Amino acid sequence: MSGIAGHHGPSASEALLATMNAAQAHRGPDGEGIVVDGPAGLAQRAGEPFTSADGRFVVVVDGEVDAQGVAEAFARDGRAAFAALVGGFAVAIWDRDQQRLTLARDPFGIAPLHVCRVPASAGSDAVAETLLFASEIGPILECGLVEKQPNERVIHRYLTSGAVDDGPETFFEGIERLQPGEVLEADADGIRRSMFSRLREELVELAREQRPYDRSVAAELRDRLAEAVRRRVPSGAPVGTDLTDGLASAVVAGLVAETASSVGAQPNSFDVTFPEEGASASAADSAATGGAAVHTVSPTASDLKADLRDFVRTHEEPLPSAEAYVEYQLMRDAAAKGVRVLFGAAGADEELGDPTPQAGRVDQLRSRVTSAVRRRKDVPETSLLGRDFRGRFAGETASAVTTDLRQRLVAELFETTLPARLRATDRNAARFGVAARAPYLDRDVVRLVFGLADDALTDDGATQRVLRDAAEGLVPEATRRRQDASGPAAPQAEWFMRLKNHFYSIFLSEPFANRPYVDQTEVLHAFEGWIKGTNTTDAETFWRLVNLELWLEEFFDEGPVVDKATVQAAPKADTDANAGKQLDLTTELGETVRRYPLRTELFAKGDDLDAKVLARIDEFFETLPAAGPEHDAATQGRWYLFISEKIIAITQGRSYFIWDIKVGRPARVLSKYVTRTPAGIGLGSPFTMQLAIQEAGLPRVLYAAAGGAVGKAIGRKGLFYELVGNQIAAIDGPTEYSAYPSNVSAKLAPKDPDEVAARLSAGIRDRVPSAYKDTFAGTIVMDANDIGRNVLGSDVPDDGTRFEAMFADNPLGQGSEQTPMALVFIQDT
Repeated sequence: MSGIAGHHGPSASEALLATMNAAQAHRGPDGEGIVVDGPAGLAQRAGEPFTSADGRFVVVVDGEVDAQGVAEAFARDGRAAFAALVGGFAVAIWDRDQQRLTLARDPFGIAPLHVCRVPASAGSDAVAETLLFASEIGPILECGLVEKQPNERVIHRYLTSGAVDDGPETFFEGIERLQPGEVLEADADGIRRSMFSRLREELVELAREQRPYDRSVAAELRDRLAEAVRRRVPSGAPVGTDLTDGLASAVVAGLVAETASSVGAQPNSFDVTFPEEGASASAADSAATGGAAVHTVSPTASDLKADLRDFVRTHEEPLPSAEAYVEYQLMRDAAAKGVRVLFGAAGADEELGDPTPQAGRVDQLRSRVTSAVRRRKDVPETSLLGRDFRGRFAGETASAVTTDLRQRLVAELFETTLPARLRATDRNAARFGVAARAPYLDRDVVRLVFGLADDALTDDGATQRVLRDAAEGLVPEATRRRQDASGPAAPQAEWFMRLKNHFYSIFLSEPFANRPYVDQTEVLHAFEGWIKGTNTTDAETFWRLVNLELWLEEFFDEGPVVDKATVQAAPKADTDANAGKQLDLTTELGETVRRYPLRTELFAKGDDLDAKVLARIDEFFETLPAAGPEHDAATQGRWYLFISEKIIAITQGRSYFIWDIKVGRPARVLSKYVTRTPAGIGLGSPFTMQLAIQEAGLPRVLYAAAGGAVGKAIGRKGLFYELVGNQIAAIDGPTEYSAYPSNVSAKLAPKDPDEVAARLSAGIRDRVPSAYKDTFAGTIVMDANDIGRNVLGSDVPDDGTRFEAMFADNPLGQGSEQTPMALVFIQDT
């Protein structure tokens, strides 16, 4: 494995090349080299660029080919040499005599290569455009010549159909991938792109030959696969096989073990077990690996959550599903075991046909139909998109899927499935310093299979017939004859259900809400319905939404990404203000107050509110003397306990996970007419509106809604909340900044807040030191946030507006700060 980069333009720059090379150091951390000559510069990881003996050609390579061999073949045959190269490759050749840069990528696109044309105006002293190229996208972004912009057409196709990697465009505007079998030439006459390979056309022609199937064909396939493996096994180095592709993996494992023993290499195999399923998910077993050491990884939902951001960063572009995370974990384990070359079965399904038995497909279809009948409810992907964004691409349609087997397999090889898989494998392997090898993508193997009649692929319902026959004597009979010859499928739906809190917090976040690509409300509705089983939206739809959001945050948003629902603020003393807040405030009534926010443990349903609150107040007064005379409460005037309504409601069991709230049609309709705050406060959510209807009754809510509509017409805001009442207005929805579980819950106002306030006040008077007992004036139940504040209850006869003024800047913090109550002292003047 290596990484290549470079540029062609008015003048080469070693500094630019060094920056690009450093951005993909993981593709070859053990060395690097740079060559600059006139308008061209070439960089390579894992070694120096190769220069031919006569000095004419400078070559950098990534993949399975040798730089010297590439230089000699190119010197002899020109671009025709690329069609004869064996294995995956991405090469760049600088011809010093012709002053021409040539880039090429192997016919299957195993090795990646990206290009970007930078207009002359983008360079400080440029007089012509600059061409940038690199194995990964990162080096192009890091060079400083390219303005990062999302490719919105690609994003639209991804969100509506899951399409990725099916053409030259990437998710970054202006950055493209060289297509499989494509060559690019850049010189003084400009930049030209064309195909050097006609492998795709050749496979279509071979498919017409329909060579009759017999057992000799199976023997020939086995010989060609064995030769493909032999060419790719390094001498004397630990090698491994990924067993997760079922029968195809087992065959490779057996061949790798045979070859490794002859060249002194130590074979290893890597399997996967999903704890949710309780057993190995692969079609292989230890006997199928020729005695190789078998290692097992067990990815879980918790693992995915922990690795999610690194996983997104590693792949540079969104993926159609989370399946690639299994390989990510497997590559990490292989690297930890010292394996540097890992064999896989990429391409097997695209050549030999889907190994899922026909009966299994019927069962899947029946299950989907039954599910659809039960739910009678479908959520089109387009309904989840932002209205303007959806309208801009209304004419886009997905490519039709052909029913012709061979045409479908050719499309899968070059467009619909294999390119995305190869990209995922390359990034997973490069992330952990492993070189991936795909013997099924040896051209001799592919040509043989595509020339066979259809009965070589399926016979009497059995799949991959020729491979099953080729595997005889190489893998155990139980493995060879398994009806389900496919590999494991990651339990994505189970993972996402376990991660529903985390996914919901992403969909609830302010960045997600502000994206032009999605309708946050519709996404939340669909996700909630999926959790409850009331719609047929599939898990991969939500994966695409999450993956896109995390990708945008990683590559386009400024500043560090913070998970507001889980991050903990730095511990603070009771006599310190929360970050960005202040202790003291002079109200509009002329009173000067000092507010001490008290950090607490999280409150939960069933907690003894009084015991936890009173114990925390005890702690405050025990530590107060050490805080210094400026915090001597005994020398100050009256004081109060201000407590958030949220923790009272939570302990009373009046907080509900949003997926436990059964939303009716009136709540969905009415919530659309209430302003939805960016922080989930109020009744602009169908969940909070449903709670309001349950608490106050539909007539009262309708009355307030009608009044609110009139208020809007005459320019008076907030009339809905005035009419519906504070107890109902205090209902809160999930907020991204709240600590779990409040970030995925909706809360009613507390029950009997006056009684709660009186009870807490009595407890305080019974236990506080005598110096503070006489000046204690009571308890205030406050609904406070950064938008407004309302007194919901108290045992003090004062007008509530006075206490609301004391919290004009909301000194509390119920997210990472965890300070849901404060002791407020009136300072003597």
